[in-house]
Amino acid sequence: MSKVNEPVAVSILGKEYRIACEPGTENELISAARFLDTRMREVRGSGKVIGTDRIAVMVALNLAHELLTEKSAQDSAASSANKRIRSLRERIEIALNDSTQLEL
Repeated sequence: MSKVNEPVAVSILGKEYRIACEPGTENELISAARFLDTRMREVRGSGKVIGTDRIAVMVALNLAHELLTEKSAQDSAASSANKRIRSLRERIEIALNDSTQLEL
């Protein structure tokens, strides 16, 4: 039996939206909507952007930028960790080879 998506009511900038949501993920959706509402209110409060559509686009661009920046930082950290692991592996192999030669 398949699970039925139930609509969950969320409020963003004072407007209610009913969003279909998988059972068990309601709290995540509500949390995301609150986060989005907060960010949109911050942009609206700056007074530099007028109109809900423009506010939504600005927030979406800011979030996309933050996501890509974080992804880039994670990729860089992973690359650095991989280099360190390769270096340690080489040192271990050298030490094991030296140990094997001593036994001969």
